[in-house]
Amino acid sequence: MDDYEHLDPDESGYAPVDHTAQRLALLPLEEAHDRLLLTVAQEADRLAKEIAARIPSEN
Repeated sequence: MDDYEHLDPDESGYAPVDHTAQRLALLPLEEAHDRLLLTVAQEADRLAKEIAARIPSEN
């Protein structure tokens, strides 16, 4: 048991997070690391596409 159970995430002032972070804590370190890297790569790809769509083409 940790001493953080009394904290309410909704009252913390931090950005909302899905339950992925909570699930990562339950995985073996290597699997959690792999999933985290995949998630970051997917988000980076999404952001790159969004940024590219906003840049006007030179045609």
